[in-house]
Amino acid sequence: MINLISSKKYLYKGKFVDGDYLASQGVDGKIIDNAYKGTIAYGILEKHNISGTTEKGKGLQIKFDAMASHDITYVGIIQTAKASGLEKFPIPYVLTNCHNSLCAVGGTINEDDHVFGLSAAKKYGGIFVPPHQAVIHTFMRENMSGCGKMILGSDSHTRYGALGTIAVGEGGPELVKQLLCRTYDINYPDVIAINLTGKPRRGVGPQDVALSIIGAVFKQGFVKNKIMEFVGDGIANLPIEYRNGIDVMTTETTCLSSIWKTDEIVKNYYIEHGRPNDYKELNPAEIAMYDGVVEVDLSKIEPQIALPFHPSNVYNLQDVIANPKDIFAKVEAEGNKLLSANKVKFNLLDKITKDGKVQVQQGIIAGCAGGTYDNIFEASSIIDGKYIGKNEFTLSVYPSSQPIYYDLMNKGAISKLVKAGANIKTSFCGPCFGAGDVPANNALSIRHTTRNFESREGSKPANGQISSVALMDARSIAATAMNGGILTSAMDLDYDNTIPKFSYDSSIYENRCYNGIKKPINQELVYGPNIKDWPEVIHLTDNILLKMTAVINDPVTTTDELIPSGETSSYRSNPLKLAEFALSRKVPDYVPRAKAVYSEELARRENDILPKEYEDALKVAGIKPQGSVSIASVIYATKPGDGSAREQAASCQRVLGGAGNIAREYATKRYRSNLINWGMIPFISENDNFQVDDILYVPNVKAGIESGATEFKAVVINGKNVREITLKLDSLTDTEKDIIVSGCLMNYYKDRK
Repeated sequence: MINLISSKKYLYKGKFVDGDYLASQGVDGKIIDNAYKGTIAYGILEKHNISGTTEKGKGLQIKFDAMASHDITYVGIIQTAKASGLEKFPIPYVLTNCHNSLCAVGGTINEDDHVFGLSAAKKYGGIFVPPHQAVIHTFMRENMSGCGKMILGSDSHTRYGALGTIAVGEGGPELVKQLLCRTYDINYPDVIAINLTGKPRRGVGPQDVALSIIGAVFKQGFVKNKIMEFVGDGIANLPIEYRNGIDVMTTETTCLSSIWKTDEIVKNYYIEHGRPNDYKELNPAEIAMYDGVVEVDLSKIEPQIALPFHPSNVYNLQDVIANPKDIFAKVEAEGNKLLSANKVKFNLLDKITKDGKVQVQQGIIAGCAGGTYDNIFEASSIIDGKYIGKNEFTLSVYPSSQPIYYDLMNKGAISKLVKAGANIKTSFCGPCFGAGDVPANNALSIRHTTRNFESREGSKPANGQISSVALMDARSIAATAMNGGILTSAMDLDYDNTIPKFSYDSSIYENRCYNGIKKPINQELVYGPNIKDWPEVIHLTDNILLKMTAVINDPVTTTDELIPSGETSSYRSNPLKLAEFALSRKVPDYVPRAKAVYSEELARRENDILPKEYEDALKVAGIKPQGSVSIASVIYATKPGDGSAREQAASCQRVLGGAGNIAREYATKRYRSNLINWGMIPFISENDNFQVDDILYVPNVKAGIESGATEFKAVVINGKNVREITLKLDSLTDTEKDIIVSGCLMNYYKDRK
């Protein structure tokens, strides 16, 4: 089904071969050496790079064609860019309102942000998509994608590779750089070929293919921070929305981005959406070198389920149906170990009925992954004439854009779902991050959405509330729904899986969305009372004292644990208010600890004297600092940063006085970039024997950053115990060094005005 090849391979005449084979065929050595330039990814990166080189391993400076943000991120981005000198949006910038659309908590503050967003689109010349019109990625696919383009989004699932676009999800500061006509700086990434062969069987959907790939590659980091390039003759057997459904889930592999070869099916998509000129055929060159290969036989993929609490926790759905007791016992034990710090019991075994079946409490089909026309139409065909029943199971369906909703109504799919008992809702990302359809305590929800992290769906384990999500494809969710929530595989069903051609009506957007690209208006931004400026952040001092305020030894720490999503996101435009929720579901004592350290630092600044606790610690260690010394908090996590691109995971720590993270490794490039852009040092340490209240003294840290040092000698002090450690730091670009020394990206720009 899935086979991984970790060595370099060359795509040559439709087959993957090694270099020796090419040499035996008389291919010149220079051609073999430069075959990495034959990938689709290389051609697009080269077009958008202004550094002067696209050599493997060298630095790229990328300028994007367009950008997108939603209403959890755009206020902070625009505020930061405004403080740094923004005059107009230099490239098309789309502001969508698909995350806090409900405006259900926090008084007026959510809708106030939407008013701010419209005023920003008018003032600076952008596009504003009102609430309930479209989720961010569906709108970008429909309107902004293009073969050979590059798009940057402040949402981790920014993926339009199946439409020939390299799209990257990053934290807000990276978008600020583009707004200020700077560049996105990365080393030329490795490119992994995803070789699709065969044809999917009926009842197998894009989520099943995506979960199969995620399950195979995630834990070993096979594609981490790399570009996944989809090739192979199996692509021709996939409709365009099927491809989009696989593509958007590549985020969960921790890859940097994705790109697919294009064909007539992609061309027809652009024609249907009124943009034929945005199509061009993309294929690898005659010889293209890849840094590895993932072989996927689509004909062997079966329905899958990702059980709590990660998209990589993948099982064959039929195996779970046939033997739930053993599998649920294993997952339940793993889940309770993860939740051990909370006074809560995670249950799966109680979902098994007396006759050995699995009873699910909720089904959701939604968002950029699940809410596509094809997924919903086929789900309606499966459930047509059946009923979800009168018991606890519920089914909610969210078309991902109004044009999709409109066409599904016209073709009768919506009426079939409504008659079956489904709730039809508007375009909204809430079920993906815990702001809509939060399950009941102890409930199990099956969802065709993007993630199923711990408490991602909205439960609060620290408060004794726990529910959980399993990821599945819309087809098997519909099959489960027609059986009243008894877990069912769609591959077992005999149904008509014909999907009529989608009809796109552009007037739906034209009549409602504001398009001010290249038409900035001289007007003021409209501020609600909750929209606050960023607090002052100081520059890096010569030396630093770091107090450990949280130690997380879980294998992976997601951004949803660093800053919870859901209703907390209502405070996204108020940095200090939002920071109150930092680590609240993982380490409830973190915020008061961090505040206490920050108070000590503020006292130091006022009196220019180190507080007694730190003076005593330095005396115990026999240290007399040379130069300036500041105090800051720090956290340790084994592998932080999986998941969302929200920069708040870093900025909340920063405004509470944090100055860095220590980790064995960082789960994603985007989280590490968020730390750097907020002036926080992304240290690495093989030593994980840290304790809360440890004081770490890092001498000459500023000079080390400026000189490009990759190792920093540090001293750990806890009472009378003193030990020396080495903190490591992966290489930084010159700009990244300057940002950290400046204290944050805003300071960096202010320093250069």
